Formats: sequence, C-alpha cells, structure tokens
Amino acid sequence: MTISLTSSSLHLSNLRLDAHYHPSMSILRRFNVRTLNRRNFNIAAAAVRQDTTVWTQAPLSTVDQAAESLFHIKVDVSDSPDLISSHTRPGQYLQLRLPDTEKPSFLAIASPPLISSSKGVFEFLVKSVSGSTAELLCKLGKGDVVELTPVMGKGFEIEQIEPPEKFPTVLIFATGSGISPIRSLIESGFSANKRSDVRLYYGARSLQRMAYQDRFKDWEATGVKIVPVLSQPDDAWKGERGYVQNAFVRAHQKFDPLSTGVLLCGQRQMTEEVASLLTAAGVLNEKILKNF
Repeated sequence: MTISLTSSSLHLSNLRLDAHYHPSMSILRRFNVRTLNRRNFNIAAAAVRQDTTVWTQAPLSTVDQAAESLFHIKVDVSDSPDLISSHTRPGQYLQLRLPDTEKPSFLAIASPPLISSSKGVFEFLVKSVSGSTAELLCKLGKGDVVELTPVMGKGFEIEQIEPPEKFPTVLIFATGSGISPIRSLIESGFSANKRSDVRLYYGARSLQRMAYQDRFKDWEATGVKIVPVLSQPDDAWKGERGYVQNAFVRAHQKFDPLSTGVLLCGQRQMTEEVASLLTAAGVLNEKILKNF
C-alpha cells in the first residue's frame, strides 16, 4: 500500500484503519468543509460589497460645543456637488469616518437641504460617546479632514401628512441628539403655520444638555410650539418633568386621530411607547413618521 506523506492524507488513512471508524464521520467532515467554504465566501462577498462604498474627503469648518456632551459640527462640502445633490429631504443621514479609523458613525444631517445647496455645508449635532468615532470627531478642529458617504435614507416622508388642512395637528417627539433631524425638518418648512396645532415635545436630562435653545424663538415663529421636558432638572425648573411621552399624556391634548401626523426621533423606548400610545388612540400607523 502506498501512503502519501501529507498530514491530511495521513490523518485520513489512519482514520479509515481505525476500528471505530464510521462512514457518517466522513459525511460530517465533508459537510463541515462545505459549510466553512460557504461561510468564507459570504464573508469575502460582504467585504467586497463594503469596499464599494464611495467615501468623499471634506474639511471641517466648525466644531463648537452645542450643549453638555453635544457638539455642533459643520463640514465643508462645497467641492463635492454630487454629495450635496444626494441630500434631498429632512431626516436623511450619512456615514462619517476619520481617515485613520475604520469604524464610521451614522449621523443625521441637522441642516436643511437648502443650506447644503446654497452654502455648501453639512451640519451635524454629534453626541460625544466615550471610545467612539464620534468622540474623536468632537476633538477635531477647523481644517481637519473627515470622510463622508453619500446621503442615505428616505428621510421624513412629509407627503404622508399633507396637505396641511387635512392634517392640522402634528405632534413631534425628540430626545437628546434626536433633535438634529427635527431641526432640519422645522427649518426646511412643512407648512406648520398653516396647521392649527403643531407641538414639539423635546426631552433632555437637563437644560445644560438641551441643544438649539437659541433657535426656539425662530421655530415658534414658524408655528411650532416648543414643550421642553427635563428628566433630571434642578429645583428652579418650572416646566415639564420626566419623559416626553408622559408630558404628552399629562397635557390631555385633544386631537382628531384621523387628521393627526406624528414625527419621532430619539431613544428607541421613547419612539416605541409614543407610537403604541398614539396608534391605540386611533392615529394611523402610516402617519407616524420616522427618518429611518
């Protein structure tokens, strides 16, 4: 008998001469090899798909603190017309990464599309989370270069709650950095001044963690009533306390569910609870809008 001196064939020969050999072991071996090969193929295919992502380099023009742990960041995209044209509606987002890091952050665009096209900038509200790409981003300065993907997502499908006379009530709920795409929505305009009752329930831990307070007056001038809600306020706070969904229930707001639109952005628990609360009240599921 001739034996090839390779470790695999020698192992196989010894296996077949073993008194405990069973044909099913060979079948299992072939199955494992095929499964492993298929898995490796899937991983390789996923890597190829990932490599097709188009990244555009652009410099930062502003990095300012917007609130505690939140930063207002502007990226100059004036030299990237294709990137600018991919931003078409409020609520859209993109991926951003630093050139020397692989893990990107998903960021909703805070500025309205008109700002992107007229000024050539994307604005973001970024929460600095320890150990994340977002933390590194918030430590950068003007002129530092980042990389962006094209804009993604459907954004807020405002056409679902138009015309305004058929949907006079619009309820908006946002928490934390979730106010970012809501800013884009309000400043893009959605005929709030043609609706009878538009309210933004905006939640944060404290006033120190609530971004865009300097914009509240302008937002209210467009027809949006701002209801700040603080979960851990100081003793001097006289406004709403707790969570936005609880503040809404306490308000006993009267509305016709069939002519009400809803927009949600923020913590998952909040969005799920609000959606459940309002669908139970009769609001149509397709009139509850999210940006993802």
